[in-house]
Amino acid sequence: MFDALCPSRQALSHVTGRWAPLVLTSLTEAPMRFAALRRAVGGISDRMLSQTLQQLEADGLVIRDVQSAIPPAVQYHLSDPGQRIAMKIRELIDVVYEELPGIMAHRTTS
Repeated sequence: MFDALCPSRQALSHVTGRWAPLVLTSLTEAPMRFAALRRAVGGISDRMLSQTLQQLEADGLVIRDVQSAIPPAVQYHLSDPGQRIAMKIRELIDVVYEELPGIMAHRTTS
């Protein structure tokens, strides 16, 4: 990980970017369509959601499921590795929420 040429750096940057943690954790409960995912991840633009999903799909963490219907319906869900990573991110989010009062108090005194 600390080697400049380690390929894990790119994978880590993909899952820890601005939007990926929110997208991954949003998909832990159930598959979602694009619009529902956009609503779940407040503040993300269509363009950024699309780019984030493409990146996570290319890494094998998100699966894009095109259902044959008229019009075609597309749902996104986590692969097994995506689920494992999303659960770890959820644990980190939980710890941040637990520590948030202290973090906020420290900000006001600094």
